[in-house]
Amino acid sequence: MNTVYLNNKFLPADQACVPVLDRGFIFGDGVYEVIPVYGRKLFRLDEHLQRLQNSLTAVRIPNPLSNADWDTILNELIRQNDGDEQSLYLQVTRGSAQRDHAMPDDPVPTIFAMSNPLHPVSQQIREHGVAAITLDDIRWQRCHIKAISLLPNILLRQEALDQNAAEAILVRDGFATEGAASNLFIVSNDVLVTPPTGPFLLPGITRDLILELAETNDIAHHEKNISRDELRTADEIWLTSSTKEILPVTRLDDAPVANGQPGPLFQRMLTLYQCYKQQLRHQ
Repeated sequence: MNTVYLNNKFLPADQACVPVLDRGFIFGDGVYEVIPVYGRKLFRLDEHLQRLQNSLTAVRIPNPLSNADWDTILNELIRQNDGDEQSLYLQVTRGSAQRDHAMPDDPVPTIFAMSNPLHPVSQQIREHGVAAITLDDIRWQRCHIKAISLLPNILLRQEALDQNAAEAILVRDGFATEGAASNLFIVSNDVLVTPPTGPFLLPGITRDLILELAETNDIAHHEKNISRDELRTADEIWLTSSTKEILPVTRLDDAPVANGQPGPLFQRMLTLYQCYKQQLRHQ
């Protein structure tokens, strides 16, 4: 049984209980982060904690812990669970209160964190890619907040799975924003392109690292809006996330992307990304 952290205690997952009046349960009133662990080392912890702080500030929940406290708790959680490669999920809700849409005064946030095994993407997917579909972006207008209320994302992702696709690429007002659970990149004329950050997409930690790797390795890159037509005519399409890293999309809306195989820039970026992880493991 995995060990979890809940409100100042480490305990077996089946013993962790949250009050039914917790606003995370009643309203989905909370935020979360997912942090990969490589070689028992947290991946870009400072960036994840900054994004957590940004989300907490946006929804007006006080951060219950300092960065040093988060560091200590998360590293202890890693130590108490098996595996050198883990995926940490942490969640902060506004805490328990009588059910009312109005925010309670002086909330006592609920803090929860757990570890799951981090499974690498299969070699078959890296060699052959995945399928994706395009869907209208039905989510709210503050997608830069990593909120736990993910029902629209769940519906969109499930629609993709129902059509034998791995992900839904979301389109709002004629422009692709991101996946239901991923960020989006395309390659067009040897230039790596991703939509700019803003209220309609999550500022991904993996996304930012890929831009950094492109910058330091002289890969032409640009942040700009991607039209539906540009998406459909792209030479390469990638999806990125903390747990899936970089996925090449080789079929879009049941049509091949370019020649239907992962492209050369994907192969290069994948190598750079794996080197970055290896350096982290040996720090």
